[in-house]
Amino acid sequence: MQTYQLIATAAAGIEALVGKELRDLGYEVKVENGRVRFQGTMKDVIRTNLWLRTADRVKIVVGEFDARSFEELFDRTENIAWEDLLPIDANFPVEGKSHNSQLHNVPSVQAITKKAIVQRLSNAYHRRTRLAETGATYPLEVVINKDHVLLTLDTSGEGLFKRGYRKNKGGAPLKENMAAALVMLAHWFPDNPFVDPVCGSGTIPIEAALYGHNIAPGINRSFISEQWVNLVPDGLSDEVRDEADSLANYDIELDIHGYDIDQNMIDIAQENSRAAGLTHDITFKQLAVKDWQTSEVNGVIVATPPYGERLSDKESVHELYRQMGELYRPLTTWSKYILTADMEFEKYYGAPATKRRKLYNGALRTDLYQYWGKKDRSNIGAKKIVPRSNPLNNKSFKRFA
Repeated sequence: MQTYQLIATAAAGIEALVGKELRDLGYEVKVENGRVRFQGTMKDVIRTNLWLRTADRVKIVVGEFDARSFEELFDRTENIAWEDLLPIDANFPVEGKSHNSQLHNVPSVQAITKKAIVQRLSNAYHRRTRLAETGATYPLEVVINKDHVLLTLDTSGEGLFKRGYRKNKGGAPLKENMAAALVMLAHWFPDNPFVDPVCGSGTIPIEAALYGHNIAPGINRSFISEQWVNLVPDGLSDEVRDEADSLANYDIELDIHGYDIDQNMIDIAQENSRAAGLTHDITFKQLAVKDWQTSEVNGVIVATPPYGERLSDKESVHELYRQMGELYRPLTTWSKYILTADMEFEKYYGAPATKRRKLYNGALRTDLYQYWGKKDRSNIGAKKIVPRSNPLNNKSFKRFA
């Protein structure tokens, strides 16, 4: 099976997490701004699409070269063996970007790239008429940065953050891969309590449950590359998916809670957890931040509170931060991870963070304020009993078929 140069794209600030995920999966990686490079076959393409929690997409690198004129762009694009990737009936839309380059007109860059590929395929397939493009879709992208051209083939289709479980959402939803990044950055162990006090549509608790059970986040959806019969051998996708299913641990008991002051959001969160097959793994409840109490130790709090974009909201948001500080500071064995774009958070929380990490939620600059707890070692190793209405039903998890 052919080995490809691959790229896993990522939001700014998340690249190192994607790199760690890939290393944990056994790949050698090179972390760059906005992406992580690695190598693999089509089996690895499907495998990484299934397993990467924090990446945006997985792409095949088709070609790389420098170009400062449209003639160079055309000739070097045409020299690539496109017939090895694209069948005669392939539908291959070309998207484009250009930054700090002589070829700065993106529509022209896209058109020239497309023309060069058509020329190559027409010669390879001995076609004098226009290519039909009625078959499977192969999404291509041409990105030029400082006159360096990167041509890629997207293997994911819809972004990897679209897991398939979010049937409804609130007004400011957090992407699933960003929620997974927060869970990973919290260094949470599944035998410890996990709380999201402002859970909204439940994305963070759901991602924590997927992580806790070692469920591949993409198992409940498909990827565009699975339609490429010329590149994906028959049965390969099922083989990789069966392997992923076998690695899930459905027996571990999870202590995950999501709270929100809005009952409507709790209803949405419960609907989403049902769609993910995690009904018995997360407790959602309507509760204000100030009303929460716990006697547990060594827990983790992950929260994305509102940050008051409008001036009229700021006073109530700052009061929420004060409530968090008063409630969470005495919980010395708990670690708290709070994501907000409000640069005054520490002032109202009442304590400086142990560490701050800059992340981007879309184009928005945010900071993850981290308050590290000191573990109570006397509790480690004790058996945790989590009350449940029913034992976990393995059949409740909906696998993509």
